[in-house]
Amino acid sequence: MMMNKKEIAKILLRVGAVELSPNEPFTWASGIQSPIYCDNRLTMSDPIGRKQIAEGLASLIREHYPETTVIAGTATAGIPHAAWVADILQLPMVYIRSSAKGHGRSRQIEGKTSAEDKAIIVEDLISTGGSSLNAAAALHAEGVQVTGVVSIFTYELEKADEAFGEEKLTYQSLTNFGALIEASKENGIIDDAAIASLLDWHGKLREGLL
Repeated sequence: MMMNKKEIAKILLRVGAVELSPNEPFTWASGIQSPIYCDNRLTMSDPIGRKQIAEGLASLIREHYPETTVIAGTATAGIPHAAWVADILQLPMVYIRSSAKGHGRSRQIEGKTSAEDKAIIVEDLISTGGSSLNAAAALHAEGVQVTGVVSIFTYELEKADEAFGEEKLTYQSLTNFGALIEASKENGIIDDAAIASLLDWHGKLREGLL
């Protein structure tokens, strides 16, 4: 049985993958000031947690994307999870760089694909959806059909939903911002005032006010 969203969120909290700082926000690569920072790379160092996450991602693929023939991990954070998922599902794996490398064969996709393949993209997290769609474009350029995207975590932003909708792609995530807030409250990590601050930030970000 696949773990629910709150249980996955608790794994991320337990391994220290999520840092909540309502009063001293982090800066995302996009320049957005955020009171939350999610570094799912830390799950690699937790054998139990990473196995539960891999099994959860594999279950999402079986349920939503059963036609998948190849697992495609995004560099770099999606690569290890894609490898574990590919092993569980006994499927080939490739990984996708953010851009083509500037030497050797100058490839953006490492591994073997064919025009008959149907790839699922494995991400560590989804914020605006940009990296996922960049990976999908790279696969399409090689003639590979993309069935969808799976990730460990999503910030539940409308911008991501709109971006995926424009490309006619769907995504599924093991856990999300709402579940993370609930898990943090249950674990006593943040108080009611901090929760209110986080929810206010998230609401404004969803509405495009930040």
